[in-house]
Amino acid sequence: MAGAKFVQKDAYGMILDAIDTGLYKPGDRLVESELAERFGVSRTPVREALQRLETQSLLERDGRSLIVASLDHNQLAELYVVRCELEGLAARLAARHATAEEVRVLGDMIVEDRALMPDPNALARANRRFHRQIHLASHNRFLVQQLDLVYRSMALMATTSLAVEGRSETALSEHQQIVDAIGARDEDAADASLRSHISNAFVQRLKQDAQKPVAP
Repeated sequence: MAGAKFVQKDAYGMILDAIDTGLYKPGDRLVESELAERFGVSRTPVREALQRLETQSLLERDGRSLIVASLDHNQLAELYVVRCELEGLAARLAARHATAEEVRVLGDMIVEDRALMPDPNALARANRRFHRQIHLASHNRFLVQQLDLVYRSMALMATTSLAVEGRSETALSEHQQIVDAIGARDEDAADASLRSHISNAFVQRLKQDAQKPVAP
């Protein structure tokens, strides 16, 4: 029984990672047999994983099929409101509780991420790691859990705002401001810097959506 539970968890994690990394994008159909073959597991844990993902609203029904869900304009706005509030709190708590080593790791991440600027998708993955490091530096497990849920929903965004010309350099500069505030133990500045960073990302996201062709 313990082995079966492990496989089930693994199937869920692999499908979730595939959505998060863009292997499956919003609107893509997920077929139980194809997933089982791709990930080398039986169909039962895949079926249970799909049911779990549907319950979490990461998948939705299209007739009898399951497809990767997408976020409409209102859902996107709601997600960014929650993200802004929770991440601002995480930065504030990180300024209060982060160890010197955690602050150093955040600074090192920014230096390393500059090498990824030509690749928006790689930088987007590094960006998620950077933000999660701030979440962990808050030293509040309940906040980290809630932010994990928020970032799970963010996987439903088909593109990254870091693909907008000039956004990568600006985003890394904003990251540095956040880390400087955390390192200075300035809770207000850390909170404000991270909220501003999220707001700027949301503006870029809205601009991207506005450029999409409108269906006749």
